[in-house]
Amino acid sequence: MDIGSIDSFLAYWRKIHGRTRRLLEGLPPEHIEWTYAPGKWSVGDLVRHLAALERWMFVENAYGRPSLYRGCGRELADGYEQVIDYFVRSNDETVELLGRLPDSRLVERCTTPGGASLPVWKWLRAMVEHHCHHRGQLYVYLAQLGITTPPLYGLTAEQVGERSADPREPQHGKAPGRE
Repeated sequence: MDIGSIDSFLAYWRKIHGRTRRLLEGLPPEHIEWTYAPGKWSVGDLVRHLAALERWMFVENAYGRPSLYRGCGRELADGYEQVIDYFVRSNDETVELLGRLPDSRLVERCTTPGGASLPVWKWLRAMVEHHCHHRGQLYVYLAQLGITTPPLYGLTAEQVGERSADPREPQHGKAPGRE
């Protein structure tokens, strides 16, 4: 996926972020600091990490500045309402700041905290991958709590299966690559 304009990227990013926000709406507030094992990140840690990293690492690096990420502890936001507010507020800042980037910056290079040099568009693509990785963890955490989660794209896997054709039966027309 190439990113050719900041506006098209931000339209995509808003959808990615919105799916995570919808997931968090189903989280009972009393579970915000739940974790599956002592010493492991809590749900709140994951949410704070997403918020802090997008704003204080990805955006800063996209602007050619060093990362300002300092972790994902409760000092950033404590309690369900504060964690959700931090998540939303950080994203608002991210979108506002990235919206100021000229498209020409996308092909310029930035340096990651690990010292790699890459085009800004690739760094923004990594931000999406990072976000989706941790959203997947949130789905697992909520499943462990027995919380029903919203389908990512409108249907559950079971619903897709119910609406799909039987692959053993002949289909009308030929699908590309099938003989």
